[in-house]
Formats: sequence, structure tokens, C-alpha cells
Amino acid sequence: MRDVIIACDFPSAEETLAFLDKFEGEKRKPFVKIGMELYYGAGNEIVREIKRRGHKIFLDLKLHDIPNTVRKAMKVLSALDVDMTNVHASGTVEMMRAALEGLTRADGTRPLLIAVTQLTSTSEEAMQKQLLINAGINDTIAHYARNAREAGLDGVVCSPLESALVKEACGKDFITVTPGIRFADAAADDQVRITTPARAREIGSDFIVVGRPITAASDPVAAYRRCVKEFLEQ
Repeated sequence: MRDVIIACDFPSAEETLAFLDKFEGEKRKPFVKIGMELYYGAGNEIVREIKRRGHKIFLDLKLHDIPNTVRKAMKVLSALDVDMTNVHASGTVEMMRAALEGLTRADGTRPLLIAVTQLTSTSEEAMQKQLLINAGINDTIAHYARNAREAGLDGVVCSPLESALVKEACGKDFITVTPGIRFADAAADDQVRITTPARAREIGSDFIVVGRPITAASDPVAAYRRCVKEFLEQ
């Protein structure tokens, strides 16, 4: 099930589709992440167009609201035929169960549903001082992952550094989707808990989400191929 997901964090449909045009000749159609910026700017139509082009889609909206609102929102999103979507694990087990219920179609099919544990931009110091979560970051992530598993979700979003921790807490079949990926010779940017594609594979990530190392590269196709090679083929 492992794969590389490209984070298409562009502000417009035009820029996104121009970027994806670069991969037109590739045998392997990249798995694509659509985040808040693009979705709020371009709406459901960009999801449908990218799907029409043959890409798998991770719709990364990180829903977090009262259970009933999340249930209804997920019912709407389930009609878009995306392959994966998510919520914030901090929304409680009840909210995650409601999300799963809303996402599941009448025939029993649904996209993968995962939960965000802690954002990769969040340090332990910020978590404790600003969010008043006094447990250590690893304990918090493991606890949130267990809550997601209890709610019936398929996995979590976590930093690649915590993949092994999540697998230990929730079992090897519980999916870990890990942003915070950088090539060994690249800048960290605003990420805190990061690692390389090869190291993410070794630790146990099932999916890696890669943004600027591919989208901002002088040759995005070559950067994507490098990422696939390091994560999937070595």
C-alpha cells in the first residue's frame, strides 16, 4: 500500500493543473494531496478534474468540529470519490466515529480515513506551553493514535519520526501517513520533525507526503522520481 503523495499546495486550479501537466507522460500517475488552500480556492471541481486525470487524491481538510457537523460534512465529501481524507484526532473519539459514519456510503464503500495526531510544525515545547498538553509529545501521539484506532479509523498523520511508535501502539496494519519529508541535501523550511524518504521507509511510514522538495524543484518530475526511488525502490 506504500506510496509517495505530492502535496499540491498551490493557490489556484490553473497552477495546479499546469504542475500536473508535467507528469503527463509518466507511467506512474502521482498520488496528489489537495489541501485547504487549493480546495477553498477551487472547490469540488478541482477534485473532480484531478480525479478525471487518473490521480489518486488525499483530500487534506483536517475536519474538527462537533460530531454532527463533521458527520454531515463527511457525507458531502464522500461523494467526491477521493481516496483518502482526514480529521483532527483531538476532536475526540466520538467525533472520529461520526466522521467515519458520514464518510461511509450506502454500499459500504468509503475512502481511507485518517486522523492528525500533532502537526509536524509543532514542537514539544509549543505543545506544552501553548496548548497546555503536559504529556510528552510521543505519549500524546501514541494516545491520539489509539483513540483513532478505537474510533475505527484506518490510520493517522504523524511525523515520520513517530511511525514506529504508532505501529507499536496500534499494530503494523494501522496506516501512517507522514509529511515532514525532506531530501538529505534540502532545507527544513518550517517543519520541525522531519526525515528523508529513505529513513521514513526504514522507520515504517506507509505514505509520505512531499511538498516543496518536489513542487519547488527546478525539475519536479526528476524530484518525484528520486523520491519514489528512495522511498519505494531501495
